[in-house]
Amino acid sequence: MQHLDPNAAHAFLQQTPEAVLVDCRTEIEHMYVGHPVGAEHVAWQEAPDWEIDPDFARKVGRLVKGDLSRPVLLICRSGSRSIFAGEALESAGFTQVINVVEGFEGPLDEDFHRGTQGGWRFRGLPWQQT
Repeated sequence: MQHLDPNAAHAFLQQTPEAVLVDCRTEIEHMYVGHPVGAEHVAWQEAPDWEIDPDFARKVGRLVKGDLSRPVLLICRSGSRSIFAGEALESAGFTQVINVVEGFEGPLDEDFHRGTQGGWRFRGLPWQQT
């Protein structure tokens, strides 16, 4: 698995039109916290039970139309959940999996807040809320 910071991930997406950006956070995070423009949503796990979706790789496979060699970039809140999701994709045969380090909101700061030290949104990259 490759790891790119948000700026490098955005540049990669601009240069690689066949790449797919997958937001693997929960539906509520995707909708209400916001998400990168153009990101497809496939949750790695959902509330209230937080069980990993056993169909995650199959759902991402549909996004890439079965072409497991297409680049798939994964983004979550902080770049941690997306590593586990990426490992699952690699186990399922995906060959170009890229984790977006820092995620959408970045790491916790000294006051336990996100969005102040890194992440897609902090870096000023295109995002939206629905």
